[in-house]
Amino acid sequence: MAFNISDFKSRLNLGGARANLFDVQVSNPFGGDDKFTFTCKAAQLPASTVGLVETFYFGRQVKMAGDRTFAEWTVTILNDEDFTVRNAMESWMNSMNTHNGNLEVAGGASGYKRDATVRQYGKAGNTLKEYTFQGLFPTEVSTIDLDWSTNDAIEEFTVTFQYDLWTSNSVS
Repeated sequence: MAFNISDFKSRLNLGGARANLFDVQVSNPFGGDDKFTFTCKAAQLPASTVGLVETFYFGRQVKMAGDRTFAEWTVTILNDEDFTVRNAMESWMNSMNTHNGNLEVAGGASGYKRDATVRQYGKAGNTLKEYTFQGLFPTEVSTIDLDWSTNDAIEEFTVTFQYDLWTSNSVS
């Protein structure tokens, strides 16, 4: 097969999906939902893995599909001076396990698990792909680095979530 730029371009006839055309919505029990959508700087389309079950039959190894697992999901947030999103994430985590008392005050999983959606858009503004995370909750709110030598930069922090599963608009 010879190199042919026309063949390559014909395979990307719509120009390729753009990584910067996305939004994220998280249904946080402590608010900051609308602001989260606008301050979420980076996210990922989710991953999942189908495990492997190996067994032997008459000395031959047989491989079969195992259980599906879902990797953690991390987003990067731009911090505004009102700390709305960070405060909401900290309150969400505190409802699952308080700082002082080591108590859950959310009322069980139904009180702290929520859904989230990440959408990838086309250049015309149409939704190309949509993923919904079910049973989502934060497990880490990262540090915010403070530094006198950092000029002309907005603070950022990451939030790592766990979730039960994801669904998409093209996979049932």
